[in-house]
Amino acid sequence: MKYLAHIDIMPLKELLDPQGKAVTSGLKNLGLQDISNVRIGKHISLEVNANDKDSAQNQVETACKKLLANQVIESYEYSLNEVE
Repeated sequence: MKYLAHIDIMPLKELLDPQGKAVTSGLKNLGLQDISNVRIGKHISLEVNANDKDSAQNQVETACKKLLANQVIESYEYSLNEVE
């Protein structure tokens, strides 16, 4: 079976996000005063071939923990759906 994973990786809320601060400042310079607390992250889509959903989830978890997200400074969430 084939599964499609959508992974969102964001800086931990407790940490300063320099990219988000720069974008917030740029938006204020454009006159968009009502936008604040911008956080910049990553979105990753990937396909997983697995026998079942549990196996696919294990592969996505391993990819996130060992390569895609730096768990010291980032958190991640993902959704996993079967592709027909």
